[in-house]
Amino acid sequence: MSFNGVGIKALAAAVPRTVIDNLNYTEYFPADQVKEVVEKVGIYERRFADEKTCSSDLCYAAAEKLIADNNIDKSEIDLLIFISQTPDFRMPATSVLLQDRLGLPNSTIAFDINLGCSAFIYGLSVVFSMMQNKGLRKALLLDGETRSKVYSPKDRRSAFLFGDGGVAALIERDEAFGESWFSLNSDGSRGDLIKINGGGYRMPSSIETLKERVVDEYGNIRSDEQGYMNGGDVFNFVIREIPKDIKKMAEFSGKDLADLDWYIFHQANNFINSYLAKKLKLNVSKIPSTIAKYGNTSSVSVPLTIADQLKDKMEGHHELLLSAFGVGMTWATAIVPFEDCRISNIVEV
Repeated sequence: MSFNGVGIKALAAAVPRTVIDNLNYTEYFPADQVKEVVEKVGIYERRFADEKTCSSDLCYAAAEKLIADNNIDKSEIDLLIFISQTPDFRMPATSVLLQDRLGLPNSTIAFDINLGCSAFIYGLSVVFSMMQNKGLRKALLLDGETRSKVYSPKDRRSAFLFGDGGVAALIERDEAFGESWFSLNSDGSRGDLIKINGGGYRMPSSIETLKERVVDEYGNIRSDEQGYMNGGDVFNFVIREIPKDIKKMAEFSGKDLADLDWYIFHQANNFINSYLAKKLKLNVSKIPSTIAKYGNTSSVSVPLTIADQLKDKMEGHHELLLSAFGVGMTWATAIVPFEDCRISNIVEV
């Protein structure tokens, strides 16, 4: 897909104030094993929300910062989309609760998108598409995850990877943005690679789904209501699909990848992103990273990396490659123009 004259005007992010030192995250594993895992994935710190803080709270803090820093008239916000797989409730939609909490008018369109690590790019394409309609003035894309709440600290394959965060993006129409390009993909045959089996309507919550059990020969422990990931097969998926999709996007857009200003990859781990950079012959100085300080924040990782690493670097016109993959499996690539994007200081909640 391609769109014209719409883009991200401002961006803000919020993270929990609690910092997890991965090298000291040793309650269930020996220190030497922890050190080996941490150095391999390159995640040294993460942020964990407390038990009372939800994804919506992080997005609310980011949105309030965005609105205050940019003197936004809330009555002009016509669309609010909330992205998360850790919503407040099964119903109602969290977006509608945020519409009220933020004091937006009842005329605001509000709905949720339930998708994994590629969801920010998916959500961006939905907003860009809707903003082609000149009846909409401003849109808020809110993306939040508290993945620390859904993975077992006793499962070494996922215990050191995931962190929490929230972002708010203000999206407007402006001919100065120019054209943007998107590629969105899905393969449900790989749905078992990253999954939480229990807690939905296929396997409703019960005493049995909440029981922790040893799940493999390595002694990893989790319940059916905690996430699991087949890391080896996910990596094989990445090396097979992501470079191909990025090359397809370059051809579709007519852009030379070398001419783009930055490449923003999903922050899964250092090894994967290093592989992608090498495979695509990209300039590594143009690949900002937040893996070491925030870990894998799922769909939040792409915009959080922009907010953290490109603040004060987005004056004027820039073109960014965005690439993310994950739960589903789904993957997405976009080449998106930014025009004088205002990035707020990151808020701690």
